[in-house]
Parts: sequence; C-alpha cells; structure tokens
Amino acid sequence: MKRILILAAALALAPLAQAQLYKYVDKNGKTVYSDQPPVSGESKQIHVPSSRAAPAPAAGPKTAVERDKELDKSRKQVADKQKKADEATEKAERAAQRCAQLRTAHQTFADGGRIQKYNDKGERELMSDDEIEAERVRTRREMEEACKTP
Repeated sequence: MKRILILAAALALAPLAQAQLYKYVDKNGKTVYSDQPPVSGESKQIHVPSSRAAPAPAAGPKTAVERDKELDKSRKQVADKQKKADEATEKAERAAQRCAQLRTAHQTFADGGRIQKYNDKGERELMSDDEIEAERVRTRREMEEACKTP
C-alpha cells in the first residue's frame, strides 16, 4: 500500500519538474541538443517547460461575428471618408461660386457708369460716385478673401 502511495505521489509531482536541455557545437561543427551537458566546451542551457504545462492561447481563426464587426467597422470608415470628401468638394464648389459672384460684382462696380439700387421704400435710385467707389472697394476686398487658394 505504501509503495502505491509513493508511486502515485511521484507520478503526480513529475509534471512539475522541467526538463533540462543543453545546446552546444561539437568538434565537427554540428549543433547538438542533449539532456547531458558536454564533457568539455561551452554549452547553452535551454529551459523547456513540461509537456503538461498549459499551452499558450492560440490566435485561431476569427468567428463570423468578429469578421462581421470588422467589416461593419471598415464600411463605416469608408463611408465617413467618403462623406468628408463629399463635404470638402461641396465646400470648394461653394467657394468657387462665391468667388465668381464677387468677381462679377467687382467688375460691375469697376466698369463705372450709372448703377441703380433700391432704397428703403423699394424705389429705384441711382448710386452716387462715392457709393460706387465704396462698393468697388468692398467687393474687391471680399473677392480677394474669397478667391485666395488655401
């Protein structure tokens, strides 16, 4: 009975011991792995875990749910990029349109002549030369600001 208990205890503790492995190069230049250290020469001791040690978690193939989440994420990123690109294009188009309008208005005031405007009562009246010059300066300033390229 004692022998069985001792044998069972020895077998239970055996996996806890780690195997010793030595690596060295022999006289012929070959790399040798052995559980015995070489008689002469240098060796490197390698620690090998026991075979019953818990295996490292393997990064296996992704599940369908994980792949779907990644696809949704990438689709959302693409949609966001497209939305930003569309907004940038729209903003550039509005800026170009504003620039063209201000160029036309500035050219109108720069050409001179008689220009009409509406007063507070909704009646048309001619602009004075000072008013035309003020509008020409204002539209020039706004045109330069709107038409400059970033």
